[in-house]
Amino acid sequence: MTKFSDLNLNPKVLKAIEEAGYETPTPIQAEAIPHALVGRDVLGIAQTGTGKTASFTLPMLSLLSRGRARARMPRSLVLCPTRELAAQVAENFDTYSKHLKLTKALLIGGVSFKEQDKLIDKGVDVLIATPGRLLDHFERGKLLLTGVQIMVVDEADRMLDMGFIPDIERIFSLTPFTRQTLFFSATMAPEIERITNTFLSNPARVEVARQATASETIEQGVVMFKPSRRENADSEKRKLLRALIDREGAACSNAIIFCNRKIDVDVVAKSLIKYGYDAAPIHGDLDQSQRTRTLDGFRAGTLRFLIASDVAARGLDVPAVSHVFNFDVPSHAEDYVHRIGRTGRAGRSGKALMICNPRDEKNLAGVEALIQKVIPRVESPVTFTPPTTETEPPQGSEERPAKPRRARNVSRAKPEERPSASHKAPETVSEQAVEASPPQERPQERRPERTPEPQQDRNRDRNDDNAPRHREGRGRQDHGGGPRVMGLGDHLPSFIALSFDERRTG
Repeated sequence: MTKFSDLNLNPKVLKAIEEAGYETPTPIQAEAIPHALVGRDVLGIAQTGTGKTASFTLPMLSLLSRGRARARMPRSLVLCPTRELAAQVAENFDTYSKHLKLTKALLIGGVSFKEQDKLIDKGVDVLIATPGRLLDHFERGKLLLTGVQIMVVDEADRMLDMGFIPDIERIFSLTPFTRQTLFFSATMAPEIERITNTFLSNPARVEVARQATASETIEQGVVMFKPSRRENADSEKRKLLRALIDREGAACSNAIIFCNRKIDVDVVAKSLIKYGYDAAPIHGDLDQSQRTRTLDGFRAGTLRFLIASDVAARGLDVPAVSHVFNFDVPSHAEDYVHRIGRTGRAGRSGKALMICNPRDEKNLAGVEALIQKVIPRVESPVTFTPPTTETEPPQGSEERPAKPRRARNVSRAKPEERPSASHKAPETVSEQAVEASPPQERPQERRPERTPEPQQDRNRDRNDDNAPRHREGRGRQDHGGGPRVMGLGDHLPSFIALSFDERRTG
């Protein structure tokens, strides 16, 4: 069996490995480290939890043990998709470089630029960064990438999901073409393969397991959940989650609960806290200081339940996570592999349970197709039955009383309620009925104010105003029998004639 002492690592690095308690490398470490030590590009593909971080950390430290960094020109660069993963990589460098005089800098969002600028100005051997913050420093003129000898891209498939691929391509173009590139990913999407073909030179492909597979040490299960009523679906789903946790009992020492949306992360966390569970949320909208405190508490064992979005699905290395609960079926099937990979790490056993709504069955089928395995169905600890009432007849029953149909007067209907030109008016509403209707039921039309006029003229105008009005194009005729002519017709309103009389007399 291969040991770390057989991999030709720097003696000071080997000493740090022994002090950390490691003797035997994982399969991907045993295959990737020898290629990296001789300066070859490496394309590593392995499922999460197999030790990919040490696969590039250990050879980098051995290669960088000789030499010295210059101001603003880091000698190596490690790109990570999330702040948490970048901080974890930085911790690995601290662990394995304790006996080496190497410097590092961590460039992530949520931290002051000023402190990061001071580290860069002094010169760093290892620069660990997220793509966005790295480009921010570069555009401010605080960083040069022309001295990068080794470049590492970790969790490349997560970079693709988060939309970082254009940034990765730009960063590649800013580094020397003579650099050594170490590229690691759990899955190999077509876009990732295109990048590797473009920026890697004759890489050594290291694939220790079939892509997108879960560890055999993880016991998987899915609960098919059907709510009693649509409006009760969210609350009943949270109740089912609490019942699953309670059924696991003491075996569930700690757990990560994944949700698809950030708003659901907060809601589930508040719900668990309300019912007495020790829980806290973590997602991208929280302050970096709060996210760091939450993760530190979870690693230390003072926090039992970590409710997370997919920002925590990649790279979190908490060795003793007993359970993973998928509150939602992930929209992307690859995320399922990374989520459940938080448990069952380093040879330990773990358990992953998932809740599936009827509308999520399509996503569940996608997950099973990806891992090429049918996830066992688990019996639900609670059942939800729709409420039944005696007073309300069942749907489709003929005993339901029909609502009385109310007659509608065309003349009182709103414009949008009037029949269109293609429909004939109801026979029950005739023109005579409109004429005979009381004055208070007829619509009062506002007319411009006019000067007093003889009573006979006013009565004649009123009679004309009360005549039934029909829109042009309805296929109906006036009392005269001919088509209605738009305009003043034979009648000239007296207020218009009055204006002409005033001009003549004036």
